Amino acid sequence: MSIFGKIVSAIFGGSAHAAPASTDPAAAAAAVAAGATAAAGGAMPAVDVTAIMDKLADDHDEDLDWRKSIVDLMKLLKMDSGLAPRRELAAELGYTGDTKDTATMNMWLHKQVIAKLAANGGKVPKELLD
Repeated sequence: MSIFGKIVSAIFGGSAHAAPASTDPAAAAAAVAAGATAAAGGAMPAVDVTAIMDKLADDHDEDLDWRKSIVDLMKLLKMDSGLAPRRELAAELGYTGDTKDTATMNMWLHKQVIAKLAANGGKVPKELLD
Protein backbone atom coordinates (compact mmCIF):
# COMPACT_ATOMS: atom_id res chain seq x y z
CA MET A 1 0.00 0.00 0.00
CA SER A 2 1.21 3.48 -0.78
CA ILE A 3 2.12 5.91 2.00
CA PHE A 4 -0.80 8.13 1.02
CA GLY A 5 -3.07 5.08 0.92
CA LYS A 6 -2.04 4.33 4.50
CA ILE A 7 -2.85 7.91 5.53
CA VAL A 8 -6.28 7.69 3.91
CA SER A 9 -6.94 4.30 5.46
CA ALA A 10 -5.89 5.48 8.92
CA ILE A 11 -8.10 8.57 8.79
CA PHE A 12 -11.12 7.20 6.96
CA GLY A 13 -10.86 3.89 8.86
CA GLY A 14 -13.22 0.94 8.95
CA SER A 15 -13.55 -1.97 6.55
CA ALA A 16 -15.61 0.07 4.09
CA HIS A 17 -12.71 2.49 3.86
CA ALA A 18 -9.82 0.02 3.57
CA ALA A 19 -7.42 1.42 1.01
CA PRO A 20 -6.42 -0.86 -1.85
CA ALA A 21 -2.88 -2.01 -2.49
CA SER A 22 -2.52 0.47 -5.36
CA THR A 23 0.64 2.54 -5.46
CA ASP A 24 -1.28 5.40 -7.09
CA PRO A 25 -2.41 7.71 -4.27
CA ALA A 26 -5.27 9.16 -6.30
CA ALA A 27 -6.56 5.69 -7.15
CA ALA A 28 -6.23 4.60 -3.52
CA ALA A 29 -8.19 7.60 -2.27
CA ALA A 30 -10.82 7.28 -5.01
CA ALA A 31 -11.31 3.60 -4.24
CA VAL A 32 -11.67 4.37 -0.53
CA ALA A 33 -14.29 7.02 -1.26
CA ALA A 34 -16.10 4.78 -3.76
CA GLY A 35 -16.11 1.85 -1.35
CA ALA A 36 -17.46 3.99 1.44
CA THR A 37 -20.13 5.45 -0.83
CA ALA A 38 -21.21 1.99 -1.94
CA ALA A 39 -21.25 0.70 1.63
CA ALA A 40 -23.39 3.63 2.70
CA GLY A 41 -25.85 2.93 -0.08
CA GLY A 42 -25.33 6.21 -1.88
CA ALA A 43 -23.87 9.60 -1.14
CA MET A 44 -21.19 9.55 1.50
CA PRO A 45 -21.06 12.29 4.12
CA ALA A 46 -17.69 13.99 4.38
CA VAL A 47 -15.28 12.43 6.85
CA ASP A 48 -14.40 15.03 9.48
CA VAL A 49 -10.61 14.91 9.28
CA THR A 50 -10.32 17.70 11.85
CA ALA A 51 -12.34 15.85 14.47
CA ILE A 52 -10.43 12.61 13.90
CA MET A 53 -7.00 14.23 14.00
CA ASP A 54 -7.84 16.49 16.95
CA LYS A 55 -9.06 13.46 18.93
CA LEU A 56 -5.83 11.60 18.13
CA ALA A 57 -3.82 14.66 19.18
CA ASP A 58 -5.77 14.98 22.45
CA ASP A 59 -5.15 11.31 23.25
CA HIS A 60 -1.43 11.47 22.40
CA ASP A 61 1.24 11.95 25.07
CA GLU A 62 3.36 14.20 22.83
CA ASP A 63 2.20 17.70 21.81
CA LEU A 64 1.83 17.26 18.04
CA ASP A 65 0.58 19.88 15.57
CA TRP A 66 -0.94 17.94 12.67
CA ARG A 67 -2.32 21.17 11.19
CA LYS A 68 1.17 22.44 10.36
CA SER A 69 3.47 19.43 10.29
CA ILE A 70 3.46 16.38 8.02
CA VAL A 71 5.76 14.67 10.54
CA ASP A 72 3.26 15.25 13.35
CA LEU A 73 0.35 14.18 11.15
CA MET A 74 2.11 10.91 10.35
CA LYS A 75 3.07 10.35 14.00
CA LEU A 76 -0.55 10.76 15.10
CA LEU A 77 -1.53 8.10 12.57
CA LYS A 78 1.15 5.79 14.05
CA MET A 79 3.13 5.86 10.82
CA ASP A 80 6.87 6.05 10.35
CA SER A 81 7.51 9.78 9.88
CA GLY A 82 11.20 9.42 9.09
CA LEU A 83 12.88 10.99 6.09
CA ALA A 84 12.69 7.87 3.89
CA PRO A 85 8.87 7.52 4.12
CA ARG A 86 8.45 11.26 3.57
CA ARG A 87 10.63 11.07 0.48
CA GLU A 88 8.57 8.10 -0.70
CA LEU A 89 5.38 10.09 -0.11
CA ALA A 90 6.88 13.02 -2.02
CA ALA A 91 7.60 10.73 -4.98
CA GLU A 92 4.06 9.30 -4.87
CA LEU A 93 2.53 12.77 -4.89
CA GLY A 94 4.75 14.09 -7.68
CA TYR A 95 7.12 16.38 -5.78
CA THR A 96 9.66 17.84 -8.21
CA GLY A 97 11.73 19.86 -5.74
CA ASP A 98 14.93 18.92 -3.97
CA THR A 99 14.18 16.24 -1.37
CA LYS A 100 17.33 17.31 0.49
CA ASP A 101 15.56 20.59 1.27
CA THR A 102 13.39 18.86 3.83
CA ALA A 103 11.72 22.00 5.19
CA THR A 104 10.36 22.94 1.76
CA MET A 105 9.46 19.33 0.97
CA ASN A 106 7.64 18.92 4.29
CA MET A 107 5.56 22.06 3.77
CA TRP A 108 4.66 20.91 0.25
CA LEU A 109 3.80 17.42 1.50
CA HIS A 110 1.51 18.73 4.22
CA LYS A 111 -0.35 20.99 1.80
CA GLN A 112 -0.73 18.17 -0.75
CA VAL A 113 -1.92 15.59 1.77
CA ILE A 114 -4.53 17.97 3.21
CA ALA A 115 -5.71 18.95 -0.29
CA LYS A 116 -5.97 15.33 -1.41
CA LEU A 117 -7.85 14.34 1.73
CA ALA A 118 -10.31 17.18 1.07
CA ALA A 119 -10.66 16.21 -2.59
CA ASN A 120 -11.56 12.66 -1.61
CA GLY A 121 -14.28 13.20 0.95
CA GLY A 122 -12.34 14.63 3.87
CA LYS A 123 -13.67 17.67 5.67
CA VAL A 124 -10.74 19.95 6.54
CA PRO A 125 -10.56 23.56 7.73
CA LYS A 126 -10.53 26.09 4.90
CA GLU A 127 -7.40 27.75 6.30
CA LEU A 128 -5.46 24.53 5.70
CA LEU A 129 -6.40 24.58 2.02
CA ASP A 130 -5.12 28.12 1.33
